[in-house]
Amino acid sequence: MADRVGATASFLCAIHCAALPFVLAVLPFVGLGFLADHAFERGFVMFASALALISLISGYRHHHRPLPLLLALPGLALLIMGVTFAEHYGIALHSVMVTCGGLLVAGAHFVNLRTHRAFHVHDAQCAH
Repeated sequence: MADRVGATASFLCAIHCAALPFVLAVLPFVGLGFLADHAFERGFVMFASALALISLISGYRHHHRPLPLLLALPGLALLIMGVTFAEHYGIALHSVMVTCGGLLVAGAHFVNLRTHRAFHVHDAQCAH
């Protein structure tokens, strides 16, 4: 469940970050100005990072495959650097970093979900 939420949130984050430079002027007029706020973005990235780490570490403990973590770690680094340092160097660098980071984290969640399903064992305790 956490991987589905995480993948969706990370993908939406990537779309938000990629589209933000193009719709920045329109957001306040449609009541969505808070989406361009740096504090909102930092909070969302911290939430997504915590969710990703919890979900991916849990998945690793289950299937012992490192690929989801290997995708997520550079993605999380890009996200965190993008919302802390890169925003001071211009919207283009910021947008590229957080978009790429969000896509990597979304991909990590997707791979984790697929890997978890591949290694899932159906037994008497299974609810599926």
